[in-house]
Amino acid sequence: MSMLLSCRAISKAYGAQKLFAGLDLVIHSGDRIGLIGPNGSGKSTLLKILCGREEPDSGAVDRRSNLVISHLDQGDIFLEHLGPLENLLEALQSSPLPEAQKLNRAQALLSRIEIEDQGRPVSLLSGGWRKRLSICRALVNEPDLLVMDEPTNHLDIAGILWLERLIGSNSVLSPSTFVVVSHDRRFLENCTNRTVELGATYPSGTFQVDDTYSGFLEKKVQFLDQQHKLEEKLANKVRRETEWLRRGPKARTTKAKYRIEEAHRLHEQLDSLQKQTRAAGDIGIDFSATGRKTKKLMEVRNLRLTVDEKVLCLDLNFTVSPGTRIGLVGPNGCGKSSLLNLLYECAGGETEVEQGIVKVAENLALASFTQDRRTVNPHTSLRRALAPEGDAVVFRGRSLHVVSWAKRFLFRPDQLDTPVGTLSGGEQARILIADLMRQPADILLLDEPTNDLDIGSLDVLEESLVEFEGAVLLVTHDRYLLDRVCDAVLGFLGGGKIAMFGDYLQWLKALSEGSAASDRQVKSEKKKTLEEKARKPGRLSYLEQLEYDRMEDDILAGEQTCAELEKKIEDPALATDPVELQSVWEQLDQARQKVEQLYLRWDELERKKVQ
Repeated sequence: MSMLLSCRAISKAYGAQKLFAGLDLVIHSGDRIGLIGPNGSGKSTLLKILCGREEPDSGAVDRRSNLVISHLDQGDIFLEHLGPLENLLEALQSSPLPEAQKLNRAQALLSRIEIEDQGRPVSLLSGGWRKRLSICRALVNEPDLLVMDEPTNHLDIAGILWLERLIGSNSVLSPSTFVVVSHDRRFLENCTNRTVELGATYPSGTFQVDDTYSGFLEKKVQFLDQQHKLEEKLANKVRRETEWLRRGPKARTTKAKYRIEEAHRLHEQLDSLQKQTRAAGDIGIDFSATGRKTKKLMEVRNLRLTVDEKVLCLDLNFTVSPGTRIGLVGPNGCGKSSLLNLLYECAGGETEVEQGIVKVAENLALASFTQDRRTVNPHTSLRRALAPEGDAVVFRGRSLHVVSWAKRFLFRPDQLDTPVGTLSGGEQARILIADLMRQPADILLLDEPTNDLDIGSLDVLEESLVEFEGAVLLVTHDRYLLDRVCDAVLGFLGGGKIAMFGDYLQWLKALSEGSAASDRQVKSEKKKTLEEKARKPGRLSYLEQLEYDRMEDDILAGEQTCAELEKKIEDPALATDPVELQSVWEQLDQARQKVEQLYLRWDELERKKVQ
């Protein structure tokens, strides 16, 4: 493998805040690196240094000559008044490629986005479609190294699966080498072959493993176990040397000078090791349940919800009891958040449903987590946001000083007077979780609680939700969290249809069956149109005529392959093997794309015939 880029002993700090120091990182061709670490450890800054957008304070970055790097930032910046194709072509402006080749490359990538209306200005696209377009814009110049900062942000589950297929395939349009910052553990497991964690816990500032994310976790446990054993062994040595130093002067003078120096060196080594092992604290998430034993906390019968004349749910039925954990899954904009809001308002007696019944237990206690960070006044200090009623909070019947409460959520005492609006997204999410913890609840309504949380915080959040004795209704696109916490999912199928499934894989299968039937209808109509055009006279070159003559057979063969793969997906036995299911999904996606390209080419030859 050839080396593309090398970082040698680089350091970076902003004022008094040191992000990393003496960091070494080598990227070879074929590396698919997952870059992880706590919030504030410098992941995004490191990506900018790799791309040359920022310079390290010290150390050096060596890049292979003529190395092409693309940077996918968290923010999506476009020419808003132009369409997707124009934005991709704009990204190729400085490329020496001929204009026709630029157009072909942009169109090829655009076909992978699956946007239905490609003529719409980018300003009218949703967050999910903008993210897909942003990813394709980063790929359009075929970079040697693709650097991505939280690419799954704003993507629903279907969008994340699309991204996995895009960067995981062997297509010329897919990157062979990339570095990705992500907190989506399932995405990291499926797409990376190397994991690098930044953190002060490690002596070199990083822990690097050439393995999948699960392999990384196993080796990390081994490393930390070795660290604890080393600390224990070193502590015993320091204890013995300390006892010797405490003896009388006469005893000490009989010893060699080097022993005194060695004792001081051991003290310093132990102090350094203890700082490392305690550097990465865990957020203290612990939700409080009321302990209520009511059999039915909430009952939903024949519920209909319409927003802006769009039917979001129709004839919805389900029951919530203590211990119920239901995930809400569906495409962006399908109505998951609207449904949670409606249930919250109904429980508080603030609204009536247009059709159906939402029946709640008497004096039901609900606690709600919203995606909207604006629920906290940005001008409010962190102190007031954490402790609105003074310098103490009451948690589980105990009074805690705001400093102790803040430390539980990884805030430093010197941050307490900081305005909330200047804090990061992850820090603001921790404020909302802190507020939620102070409210004993029968039901937790959680709308995307994982946004901006690092992996360590996600692990603690999961444990707390698993141990919570009340009920949980959870909107998330985090597949790992769904598998870990939820025992059922409400899957949005479109057109107001919502059904209960055992897990998100069953929902995806039902969704694909519906879309496959729709695709077959569209292709049938398109085929009829092309057959009608085929009757018209025209001229093609000899080779084009040969290609045209076999086009129909090629399309029929491609559609037969799609049908066989769709039938394979419907096999119940396949649902129990997620690896094989993912593989068949990728094969089906490639087969559908091939058929679509054949239709496009047939259409192109038809237009040429009638000219």
